[in-house]
Amino acid sequence: MALVSEFLGQLTLNFGGESEPKFPTVVAVGDFDPAKDAARIETAVKTKGVDELTIVDILTRRSYSQRREIAFEYEKRSKKDMITALKGALSGSLEAVILGLMKSTAQYDASEIKGSIKGLGTDEETLIEMVCSRSADELVEIKRVYKELFKKELEKDVAGDTSGDFRSLLLALVQAKRDEPSNIVDYEKIDQDARVRQIH
Repeated sequence: MALVSEFLGQLTLNFGGESEPKFPTVVAVGDFDPAKDAARIETAVKTKGVDELTIVDILTRRSYSQRREIAFEYEKRSKKDMITALKGALSGSLEAVILGLMKSTAQYDASEIKGSIKGLGTDEETLIEMVCSRSADELVEIKRVYKELFKKELEKDVAGDTSGDFRSLLLALVQAKRDEPSNIVDYEKIDQDARVRQIH
């Protein structure tokens, strides 16, 4: 658990401006050498007892696209898939965190949603968090990735695992047709809403 806490402490977060994502993301490292990182990870995985600190140090300080480049270089040099190697070398919470880092945001969200509705019962907390906290654009991408990964429609899986008003709410959100918040104030709409409220 201490290693996971250390990992979380090492993440460099950047709350994006206009041209960047609107969610926290690990910032790309400037002096980046994917071949060197791949070699270090290969050595760390092969080390007796696994050098977890090296794996954490490298993968938590690289952006998603940089981690993908490292995985590509790893496969080139070792003729093995890096994710498979990491699965074999790591376990528990650390394995879950590191494998989560190797997914895109949409892949991670789609996997979490699938996990929340898989099997008996529904992890409603996770389902609510994933669906309610994502923008319409993010949900469109999650639905695309969900279908790609699981060969099923997200709406159908949500509908099949929920019921009543909860189902109706989630399906309305998953359809991604809601208006997004805007920095533009529409005074005409405000006036119109105020008049409707005065009538009632």
